[in-house]
Amino acid sequence: MDHTHPLLAALARLYPPERLLTRTAQLAAYESDALTAFRQRPAAVVLAESQEEVIETVRLCHQHQVPFVARGSGTSLSGGSLPVKEGIVIALNRLNRILRLDPDQRIAVVEPGVINLHVSQAAAPHGLYYAPDPSSQPICTIGGNVAFNSGGAHCLKYGMTSNHVLGIKAVLPDGRVVHLGGESLEGVGPDWTGFFVGCEGLFGIALEITLRLLPQPETFRTLLAAYDSLEAAGHAVSAVIASGLLPGAMEIMDRLAIQAAEVGAQAGYPRTEALLIVELEGEALAVEAEFAHLLQVIQGTEPVELRTAQSDDERARIWKGRKAAFSAVGRLAPDYIVQDGVVPRSKLGQALAAISRLSQEYGIPVANVFHAGDGNLHPLILFDGREPGALERAEELAGKILDLCIRLGGSITGEHGVGMEKRSFLPRMFGPTEMALMHRVRQAVDGRELANRGKMLEVGGNE
Repeated sequence: MDHTHPLLAALARLYPPERLLTRTAQLAAYESDALTAFRQRPAAVVLAESQEEVIETVRLCHQHQVPFVARGSGTSLSGGSLPVKEGIVIALNRLNRILRLDPDQRIAVVEPGVINLHVSQAAAPHGLYYAPDPSSQPICTIGGNVAFNSGGAHCLKYGMTSNHVLGIKAVLPDGRVVHLGGESLEGVGPDWTGFFVGCEGLFGIALEITLRLLPQPETFRTLLAAYDSLEAAGHAVSAVIASGLLPGAMEIMDRLAIQAAEVGAQAGYPRTEALLIVELEGEALAVEAEFAHLLQVIQGTEPVELRTAQSDDERARIWKGRKAAFSAVGRLAPDYIVQDGVVPRSKLGQALAAISRLSQEYGIPVANVFHAGDGNLHPLILFDGREPGALERAEELAGKILDLCIRLGGSITGEHGVGMEKRSFLPRMFGPTEMALMHRVRQAVDGRELANRGKMLEVGGNE
């Protein structure tokens, strides 16, 4: 886009120079999100500080037919906040106010740039918290969580972002402002809020999000079980679910992930082939009874070592290692691709064995750390991008893993979204009728395909 483009002139009237970024050096930090294999320089970045600025920017983009991308912390692992060529990036980090927190109604109304963890911190004095807890919880924003329907370690029991968003004020791609849902769990009419959550930015930008808050659990009981194989850990997950227990979280880490977590967080994990973290939470009396049952079930799966957290500090240390695993894997290799496929729980052992075989076949290390309770795999494919062809081979292996998930009756994404990375795999999971319907819905909301153009769906519907 030429610097004389009328849109840039209009944006210059709306934003002061320090909040309208157009120079190459200024744009460099926005060329990629957490999936650094994809890079694209935008025409400009605007640092919005109010909802009115966001609305007016969207209206100007619609008027001049220039695509735009909303961006929070840029933690997307699928290229979801990758800029569009010659497009505008609308940075939302400064829209970071908790507008209202009502402990009686157990809701919080927040702007899109609010950090996920900050909601729970604000609600804590009232004995409440916000349940979805992605690994990037200390830095990811609620706006991004809404766009990708983020989950987290405790989604097995509490569900995804969509289960905790009651209402949304949003600006549509043509600049119209709409109010979806409300403040109640019991909605009336179509579920427009559910329609918007998980749209990956294709339906516009959320300006205010009404979140459901939950009472803080009275107590937690957390155990760590070590196994001599990933398959054994996977079978242990099936045994826990079959027992009738519903843990708050069940997470698995393999040898490479354990190694990375030890370097990054010094969690004191056993050096073994696989670790299973299981956590129960709720009322003390019920949790203690369930924990006794859980110990029996886990002991029956013959772990090589079993530990239980005896204090809040020990529990925090266990979770610190798990939460640090993604970033710590960067210590094992210069580059990695993280996948996000899902398989039925009953196929977990089969999927892990197949991933191990693929890793050996390609000669590429794969670290596994994932939400075992709902079969959401997060294989981290380690490579060195400086080696010729290394990225292409890693991407090929990643594709084989996604095909495996589809073949086993699962999904290509659990919470990271399709973005740019998995766009070509969407037609493998859905048939022509379903794909055509998705494009019709997209066109109905944004006929010019200005909002996050090219993500999830091919431009123009040419799948």
